[in-house]
Amino acid sequence: MAAAHPAAAPPSLARGGQGRRAARAKAGGSRLRNLKRWAQTEMMNGYLLVFDLDGTLIDSAPDLRAAVNAVLRERSRAPLTLAQIRRMIGDGAPALVARALIASGLDPTADPAALPRFLQLYEADAVRLTRPYPGVPETLAMLRRRGYRTAICTNKPQHAALTVLDGLGLAPLFDAVAGGDRFAVKKPDPGHVLGLIAALGGDSAAAAMIGDNENDAAAAHAAGLPLVLMRYGYARVDPTTLGAAALLDRFADLPAALDRLGLTA
Repeated sequence: MAAAHPAAAPPSLARGGQGRRAARAKAGGSRLRNLKRWAQTEMMNGYLLVFDLDGTLIDSAPDLRAAVNAVLRERSRAPLTLAQIRRMIGDGAPALVARALIASGLDPTADPAALPRFLQLYEADAVRLTRPYPGVPETLAMLRRRGYRTAICTNKPQHAALTVLDGLGLAPLFDAVAGGDRFAVKKPDPGHVLGLIAALGGDSAAAAMIGDNENDAAAAHAAGLPLVLMRYGYARVDPTTLGAAALLDRFADLPAALDRLGLTA
C-alpha cells in the first residue's frame, strides 16, 4: 500500500505564510537599519577628544634615541643624549632624523637612506623602553565610559604610531589615529586635526585638543579648538606661553579639567 503524502496547504494559506515571513524579514531589516543609524548618530554626537601621542600619552624618547643612535653608529658617529633627542621630537620622523644627522655633522640631503633605516630599526623595537605616562590607560578608559570619543593626531608616521599603540595595548582606547603621513598636511597645520575630525564624522564645535607642545597649540588655535596642555612633555618653549585653556602636571587630572572648562560628553 502506497504511503500517504501530507496534503498540500491551500494556495491562499501558502501565500499567507510566505507573506508573513516576508513581512517579518522586512521588519527585521528595518530595525537593523534603524539601529545602525542610531549607532552612527550616537558616534557622531559624542564629544571628541583629540590627543597628541609622543610627550602627551607616552614617553617615547628612549626608544627614539635608541633607533637614532643605531643609525648614527652605522655612520661612525657618536650617540646623542636623551636631552638632545627630546628637543628634536615633535615634527615627525623626517625632521627628527635630519636634526640628528645635522647635530652629528652630517648632511641629511646627502643621506636619503637614513630615514627608512631609522624607521626600520624603530618599528622593529618600538616599545622596549617606551611607556604610557602615569594614569594614561586608566584615565582614557574612564573618559570613554563617560561618553567621550577619543582619537590621536600625531606627527609620527601612521604605521609607526599604530605599531606603538598595539605594542602598549592602547589601540582599543581610540576610535581613530591620524599619523603625520595620513593627510597631505600635518601639525601645526590645522588641516591635520580637522581632517581627523571630519573622518570621524565629528564637529569641531564638539572637540578639543590635548597635547604638550607648540605644534599642538598652533593646530588647535588655528582649528578653533579648546586646548589642554601637559607640562611634562616635549615642548621646546614655555608651555605657559602657548595659550592653553588648562595646563596639567598629571594626565589623571584631565577629567576634572574638562569638567571645569565645560567640555563634557
